[in-house]
Amino acid sequence: MASAVKGELSAELRGFREVQRLSYECAEAVAAQLKPGVTEREAARMQREWLYDRGVRDWFHRPFAWFGDRTAFVDFKIPLQFFPTNRRLEAGMPFILDMAPVYKGHTADIGYSGCLGLNPLHDKLLADLKDHRELILREVRERRTLREIYQDVDRLMVRQGYANRHRAYPFGVIAHKIDRVKERRWSPTVFGFGTQALKGLASDVVHGHRDGWSPLWSPYTFSDHPPRPGLWAVEPHLGFRGTGAKFEEILVVTDSRDPEQSAFWLDDDLPHVRRWNEGAV
Repeated sequence: MASAVKGELSAELRGFREVQRLSYECAEAVAAQLKPGVTEREAARMQREWLYDRGVRDWFHRPFAWFGDRTAFVDFKIPLQFFPTNRRLEAGMPFILDMAPVYKGHTADIGYSGCLGLNPLHDKLLADLKDHRELILREVRERRTLREIYQDVDRLMVRQGYANRHRAYPFGVIAHKIDRVKERRWSPTVFGFGTQALKGLASDVVHGHRDGWSPLWSPYTFSDHPPRPGLWAVEPHLGFRGTGAKFEEILVVTDSRDPEQSAFWLDDDLPHVRRWNEGAV
């Protein structure tokens, strides 16, 4: 990633941007079809089918969908609770669509927050996520440790009056590294996660442990190191009284000494960024 420069993306980074854009296009297409009575399982299937029709055959993880208070992971205690359920969407209810396809050997992991109709509280959460995107980029460029940045995200959430809901994810991660995956026509999944992508992440865990870094960005001591060059899928997740909202997108970290080139978001033409720029929330 040393040669990556924002605005002059390498072919490699363009491949990751392509699959990320495809994923957000899927999220917007599925969100536009959601209506009262649709279940989480149906919304997850809609994402799978949309991506399959466009050539996706492998996954970092298969699509998730969360409706209502499940967007804030209320009472989530075990990993199985993350999987889609028969919860039905209702008018005014928030939802999150989350997918991580592999396309042409490149991986993306995205989260799209929406609402079926008007919900001022949800709009407020979406608007306040902008500060988190700016904080994360600024502090990565300052080469603060991942653990310190995580703690600063926590403090910002407290000031905003929200609860940290990414802490409910396995290992409490706010982000994880992603990489290329060997392209295959079909790859099996285990508990919804692609085996090829999991092998890559496991390899990073082993090598990182040996070399003093982790591919998991968490609040724990194993993340007490500066950001490692590579691609990170970052997902700050806010919660307030049964309503949750997040974004998830790729952050590029390089070994450049130029601050603007040392870290940048892979793409600024994404739905949540457009909302902020247009002042829609």
